[in-house]
Amino acid sequence: MRRKISLKHKETKQGARSVVHRFRRSTIFRKFLIAYVLFAVFGFIATGTLVESMTGNYVKRNQAARLYAAAMQIAGTYASNLYQTKTSVESVRGELLVFSKYFGAQIWIINPSGRMVIDTARTIDNEEEIVVKGFDANVTKGSYYTEGDFFHSFTNPVLSVIAPITGDYRVRAYVVIHYPLSQLNAQVAGYMNIAYILLVLVLLLSCIILIFYAELVYVPIRKITGALEQYAAGNMDYDLSVDSDDEIGYLAATVSYMAGEIARNEEDQKKFIANVSHDFRSPLTSIRGYVEAMRDGTIPAEKYPHYLEVVLNETDRLTKLTNGLLSLNNLSDHGMRLVKTDCDINEMIRQTANSFEGTCRSREISLELVMTDQVMLVEVDQEKILQVLYNLLDNAIKFSPENGKIRIETTEKRSKIFVSVKDSGIGIPKEDQKLIFERFYKSDHSRGKDKKGTGLGLAIVKEIIKAHGENINVISTVGVGTEFIFSLPKAKIMDEV
Repeated sequence: MRRKISLKHKETKQGARSVVHRFRRSTIFRKFLIAYVLFAVFGFIATGTLVESMTGNYVKRNQAARLYAAAMQIAGTYASNLYQTKTSVESVRGELLVFSKYFGAQIWIINPSGRMVIDTARTIDNEEEIVVKGFDANVTKGSYYTEGDFFHSFTNPVLSVIAPITGDYRVRAYVVIHYPLSQLNAQVAGYMNIAYILLVLVLLLSCIILIFYAELVYVPIRKITGALEQYAAGNMDYDLSVDSDDEIGYLAATVSYMAGEIARNEEDQKKFIANVSHDFRSPLTSIRGYVEAMRDGTIPAEKYPHYLEVVLNETDRLTKLTNGLLSLNNLSDHGMRLVKTDCDINEMIRQTANSFEGTCRSREISLELVMTDQVMLVEVDQEKILQVLYNLLDNAIKFSPENGKIRIETTEKRSKIFVSVKDSGIGIPKEDQKLIFERFYKSDHSRGKDKKGTGLGLAIVKEIIKAHGENINVISTVGVGTEFIFSLPKAKIMDEV
């Protein structure tokens, strides 16, 4: 079946195109890409700043700890010997130069008043007095290092550690080691270069993930969107193919199923209109023909009663068709309202059979009723189940031959009552058995046999049985007969008896 659908309103097409246009201007992938770029830029800046700060602090604390350990070692050995007159200033300065070269730092020995005793960066004569103005050993404020120009002694900032030299239970002087912060910053810059390389690698990896995401998620979404564009434009033939077992695949399958259902509903609607038109046109054509013939005098006046009876029958057929349409529409519209009561299905069958007694007698059709018990209560909407029985029995009589046989039987199985309506009529071809419950469906055999049928009876039966939550099935053999079997819920009171 070719799946084509035409949108009935131009505004619908324009609305669909507008939605598609907006989608193209602002895609999910574009939004995701912008969000990714913004996240990458701000993330790179924030991560770089945080890593640089943490690395700088770590390098600074680590270097300060090394320098302080060296200062304490010097204060406890070489510098202490100096104040115990065990060695000379030149000898101590020579030892400090070794430390200075090893650490790349400048080492002082300074007394509490700020007078310089030893400076590894220069030689201090005995007559020369160098004083660090404002020197205060508590400049570290509880820590073991400080940063800055150390009381305006340096042009460039340095990292300074201070260790006391004690003797005779008092502080005799201090060992001060200065390390250029520029060298620390160079170390931090080296570490940051490595960190930036790692960040770039992470960004490249995330780009690969983004490409994978686009292939895995965005491309199928675009396929689904493209399919929806085609469906919105009326091309229900478009094949949507998304090979995925996740939610995207389920969405694609649902969209494809939706398109198929829309196409099928459109096809059913066309069939429905065609069938309604056909079934209305035939009696209207007959009525018009007879009325025109009577008006033109083609039909003599003495035959008016006969042809008026024909016209009346055709109007009855139209009335029956209209009522059937209204009934079926009411049954299908938002479900069916049922007024359930406990009813005797056997009595309902007998009541229906009595309605057709005259018809069966005139055609010499044998009607056999086989009941399981005298009383068999079911919980159903009595009026609607009577309509089911009437339609099925009417259908059986229509297609039964003269001297035919119809059998109605009830059977109890657990919580269900099964009703069978079996005739010895012409039967239904196997290929037609799946279609007989569709609206307006009539097999060729049916049309040849019964010109007055509306094609709605079995559709109404199906809707009523389905509304009760039950099933109806057909068993038929061409030339042998047809049997309809449907189930009904047994009344609860029957289980208590």
